[in-house]
Amino acid sequence: MDPIIENKRLENLYKYEILDTPPDGYFEEITSLATNIFNVPIAIITLVDKDRIWFKSSYGIDAEEIPRSTGLCSSAIMSPDVYIVEDARQDPRTLSNPLVTGLMGLQFYAAAPLRTPEGYNLGTICLIDKEPRTLDCQESSMLRQLSRIIISQFELKLQARLLVKEIHENIAKSTKNE
Repeated sequence: MDPIIENKRLENLYKYEILDTPPDGYFEEITSLATNIFNVPIAIITLVDKDRIWFKSSYGIDAEEIPRSTGLCSSAIMSPDVYIVEDARQDPRTLSNPLVTGLMGLQFYAAAPLRTPEGYNLGTICLIDKEPRTLDCQESSMLRQLSRIIISQFELKLQARLLVKEIHENIAKSTKNE
């Protein structure tokens, strides 16, 4: 990825102040729902940081982050649309990936990028299975919809934080002027 674009993408990621925040029931509901909708054992909301892929929410896996170098989300955020690996053991993009060849045994991966209004992909909502499978057009559409819902929530949290900051600044100014 172009270093200038990557720096802008990271700036956008950091402005949301979501990395390393505690679990959030809203996002936990989305990953749980995704496993049921798509009938997969694992669903994760990821944010791709400089050197790691951090999990804002995960269902079906007990991890908080993985190195960026091994994660498929690093590739998925470069895609403008849903990124699908139907059979990771046969796909040249993933043949040597430790998530595929190691204990996890990942075989299916599908991710919709979490795209900001400015056009930066911050992470993904991804689905993982240990069996090969496909994703049809309707399922791809639903995964895109979940990604838009997640970004909308990120935007709401950002706007609320900025509004609170503005209110505090106005209060500080008014008490200073008294």
